[in-house]
Amino acid sequence: MGLLAKFIYSKILGWKLAGNVTMSKNSIKKAVIIGAPHTSWQDFYIALLMRSVIGIKSNFVAKKELFKWPFSYYFKAIGGSPLDRRPGQNKVEAIAKLFENRDEFRLALSPEGTRKKVEEWKTGFYYIAKKGNVPIIMFTFDFENKQNRISEPFFTTEDIEADFKFMRSFFEGVKGKKVLYS
Repeated sequence: MGLLAKFIYSKILGWKLAGNVTMSKNSIKKAVIIGAPHTSWQDFYIALLMRSVIGIKSNFVAKKELFKWPFSYYFKAIGGSPLDRRPGQNKVEAIAKLFENRDEFRLALSPEGTRKKVEEWKTGFYYIAKKGNVPIIMFTFDFENKQNRISEPFFTTEDIEADFKFMRSFFEGVKGKKVLYS
């Protein structure tokens, strides 16, 4: 699958990788991976191809309603876990527990929490990484340059404002499929 994914990713679609492209070789078994800007459904298949090209397994959570026949088998096979999004539940706590119960778990999320324009990122991914004691790895969906740039692992500190400033700077100048940010 890796060769086919690489052919589709680079030759057919014209995408390339930059940054920490040896992520699979540096034995990071657990991490929160954030991809931005998340502006299109097309980000999903670009991310799936990218993970095959670099040779890592990653996981994601999605609303449990998506995990119904006929899609449930496919979503689980590609690393999906259903999430009950009813009010009154501590989702950060529930997701952080997934790191405890698995030897290898790389959770891919969108820091925006949606494909719409947002002024501020959600903080859940940050607290999941903090609670799970795992690094955050960032990657871009740069449709203008057809590039996914991958960061080195970043561990949270006690200064959330500085951490978010650092993480947001990684995505400066990146243009998603739909331009939502100026």
